[in-house]
Amino acid sequence: MEDKKRGTEKVRVGTVVSNKMNKTVMVSVERLVKHPVYGKYVKKRIKYMAHDEKAECKEGDKVKIAEARPLSKLKRWRVSQILEKA
Repeated sequence: MEDKKRGTEKVRVGTVVSNKMNKTVMVSVERLVKHPVYGKYVKKRIKYMAHDEKAECKEGDKVKIAEARPLSKLKRWRVSQILEKA
């Protein structure tokens, strides 16, 4: 069995929906999924808690988050880049 190489972590792009916590932001990631029966594309949303070390993210910012080691009970992601300011 091969070991995972560094730099192969998952990356998602989403919008900050809450920055009320200390050094933590809630990021909503939207994706399109094809319905199995009807074939229509449906929007699915999932919210991730992400670590924001400098607390520079504001609500509405478009950010890139990357998978990280467990930082708390619910935080498994970190903000790697702010793509667009609100």
